[in-house]
Formats: sequence, structure tokens, C-alpha cells
Amino acid sequence: MIWPKGPCIGSLFIAGVMIDENMDDKLRAIGVKDSKLLSHKRRVELEKEIRKIAKDVMIIKVMPEEIDAAVDSGDGFNLNWLEARKQAEIINELKPDRAIIDCPSPNISKYTEYLTKLLDNKDVGLVVEHKADKNFPSVAAASIVAKVEREKEVNEIEKMVDESIGSGYVSNKICQRFIKDNFEKYPKIFRKSWSTWKNHDHMKKQAKLDEF
Repeated sequence: MIWPKGPCIGSLFIAGVMIDENMDDKLRAIGVKDSKLLSHKRRVELEKEIRKIAKDVMIIKVMPEEIDAAVDSGDGFNLNWLEARKQAEIINELKPDRAIIDCPSPNISKYTEYLTKLLDNKDVGLVVEHKADKNFPSVAAASIVAKVEREKEVNEIEKMVDESIGSGYVSNKICQRFIKDNFEKYPKIFRKSWSTWKNHDHMKKQAKLDEF
């Protein structure tokens, strides 16, 4: 049901797609699968079809500053726990009988325990797995919805800065160049807890120190 993570630029989108269990085959039939295996155009097409099939859809947008607060908290809180809290918000709002989670943590049992404590209804059937978006059509559908929202935000950012930011992921060369040239200019769009941003900030401060 729920999917998220990764880019240095922009927000984190977590989506929940609630369907009747007998609709899995219909999701497969229209071509729903892991969003990373689909083109942008196909994701947009499928997102519209998913909303027709789903009983409900909920999206949470997590802004960069909230992500940074979690990553740099220093008190044991981290991005995984932040995602668990947002996933719990979706489950508590949609009230499904069963919730299937694509687990962001390497420790599935610990993550499941943490998530369960956040649920209003402890009797929800939780299925927490790695790569759930490959194994469950509903999770793949949620990944598509989240990805489409993410791509809308990227378009909005590019309009604001009047240039391409690439994918927003640091593996992308266009993104690397954009971060290097603009990490101070547009502070609100960056995840400053990411090592990429911190490295540029550190080098800038070091250069200023070297001037003395």
C-alpha cells in the first residue's frame, strides 16, 4: 500500500492507495508495476487509471526541512522513523483492514514494531517487506502515485529556477552541476542533511577560512 526516498533536491512523497483485494488483477492488467520500470509518460497515464480503481488515495509531502530535522536530530531519530510516522498517518486516516509496506529499513522486524506502536488500530494486518512494490500491485500503484507527485514538484522547481535540475538525484550529472552552482542560492529546495550539500557547504566555508 505505501511507498517512498533518495534525491538531494525536493520533498519526499509518501502515498497510500487503498483498493479492494480483488482489484489486484485489474491493477496488473492495466500495467501497474514498479514505478522505476516505467517512463514518465506511462506513469502519468497509469496514475489516472489507479485513481479510478482505488477506493481512496492519500499523499503526504515531507518538506526538505522536516527531512533534515530527522536526519540530523542526533537523538536516534532518523529518516526511516520519519517515514514510519508518515505511513502511520496514512494508515490511521484510510483505516484499511490490511496495510502492505515497502520497508525502507534493513531491519524489518524492528521497523514493524516501531510502526505498529504508531497505529490507532493495532489489529491492522501489517505486511512489511523489502521490494514490496515488485511483489504487490497496490504498493506498485502507490509508488506510481508518489513518483508522479514528485515529478510535478521537479517541474515546479525547474520553472522557479529557470533551468534543469536533472532528476534531483546526485547520481545525475545535471543535478550535480546544479547543486554545485546553486546550493546557497535556493536553500529551501535542498536536503541539507545529504552529504552532497554538506560537502559543498564545507568547501565554501573552508575556502573562506583559507582567505585569512
